[in-house]
Order: sequence, then C-alpha cells, then structure tokens
Amino acid sequence: MQAGESGVQTLSLPTGATVALDDSGGGGTAILFSHGYMMNRSMFAPQLDYFHDRWRCIAWDARAHGDTVWDGPFDYWDSARDMLAMMDALGLDKVIHVGMSQGGLVGMRAALLAPERFHGLVQLSTQAGEAPKSDDDSFARHIGDWIENGPDIEKLTFLGDFILGPGIDHAHWHDAWSRMSKAQVRDATGALASIDPLFHRLAEVTMPVAVIHGLADLATSHELGLLTAQAVPDPRVVTLVPGGPHAVNLSNPRRVNRPIEDFILELASEDPTIRQKT
Repeated sequence: MQAGESGVQTLSLPTGATVALDDSGGGGTAILFSHGYMMNRSMFAPQLDYFHDRWRCIAWDARAHGDTVWDGPFDYWDSARDMLAMMDALGLDKVIHVGMSQGGLVGMRAALLAPERFHGLVQLSTQAGEAPKSDDDSFARHIGDWIENGPDIEKLTFLGDFILGPGIDHAHWHDAWSRMSKAQVRDATGALASIDPLFHRLAEVTMPVAVIHGLADLATSHELGLLTAQAVPDPRVVTLVPGGPHAVNLSNPRRVNRPIEDFILELASEDPTIRQKT
C-alpha cells in the first residue's frame, strides 16, 4: 500500500491496474463499496460516514474512474479480477459487497469468479443484463461527443439529470466530470457497452443478495433490478425508494443505509464470523 501526493491510498495489482481507495481500517468484517459509471469512490461518503465506526469500510476507484491508473480498454470481468486482487492485497478473505450500478455489475462477476469471498451482495441501482436499450439516442449522442470533443454544460447537465436527479449537489459532480480525461470517458463507456448479460447465471449466485432501487431511476429501471431478486437462490432485503434517482444512496442516504444495515445484521445473526469492530 502506498500513499500518493494527495494522500490517496493506492495498490499496484498483478492484474495491471493501480487502484485508489479509501480504507477506514480496523478489525471486523469489511464492507466493500464499488461505484457506478462516471462516478468515483467519493459517492459513498454518506455510507462510509454511517458505517465506518462499526465496520471496516473500503471504497475504491475502478479502472477509468477517479484516481485509479489503468492501461487501455477493459471489461467488467477485468474490474472484477481487480477487486479480487485488491482484496488479496488488503488481506480480506471475505467481504460484504455494496455495488452501485456498474459496481453491482462488477460485484456480480467477482461473486461468480470467487463465491467463497463474499458473505453477501447488495445490488444497488443495478441489474444483471446488458446496458438497457432505448429508442432515445440522447445518451449515445452526448457521450459520443464528449469522447470526441470533451465536456460542456449541455453534456454535464444531461449526465447530472440522468444519474443524479434531485437532492444531490450537481455542481460537485459537474466539476469531477469536467476533470475526467477523454481516455477515461472512452474506456469507461467501452466497458459499459460490452456488458454480457448474466440472467442465465443468477442461479450460481448462491450467497445472500439484497436489492435496493430508486423508483425514479432513469438509467436502470427498478423492474430490471427486481429480476435479480426473483432469480437468485437466496434473496433477502428488497427496498424500493419512492422518488429515488439512479444515485439513490446520495439523494436518500437514510433510506439506503437502513436496509444495508438490516441486511448486514441479518447475515451476522446467521454467521458468527461476521463481526463489527471491537
């Protein structure tokens, strides 16, 4: 583990990426947070603030996002292997994973690669299929022009409305997106476009799974999210947040933190190895 110039913790992984992360440290079971497309590890600030005094909390930047360094195109299986390698480097045998959108896609793939490494999965604003199809070409048009020409206020506003919705500081994320390189946007979008559907493999996801979704999610409908809860062998907490956008953990943190906590405590009641910090 190294600290960069800004104090960011980084890990150079055998998978080829050097990932940036925040780690609250301490003993006990770890909650591992994986962010969504065009977001970064800071999106889980409300969750780390809520959980860090009782659980070890780790939030990381995936390839093409935040402060993580990567080289060239990748897919979410590559990111899943990054996650497992990061767990190895941190000495984490088994975690509870919270994945928002893209992060849920990565977590599901990591759970298929190494199911023994996960106590449970929280699938937040995500689903198990391909990127949703639409007759509206707004997303492809805005992001395609972004990759070619960089951001402008129209693109930033479009993405903010698409991901953030009301109740979230758009200015903060407009600033973060403005600082993303064209290569980041290109490779992040390439991974999104290359999603292979996993609906046919959900029976293999044998650990407990919780689903949390906003009912006003423009990026991924709650109907798609609920398909996971209907197909995995051990569905648990299912929470639908009225008015919640895609980044529902930012807009409605209390409505998201509580079901995550309920899920973790339910798992802990069944498995004595799941322990809070002492």
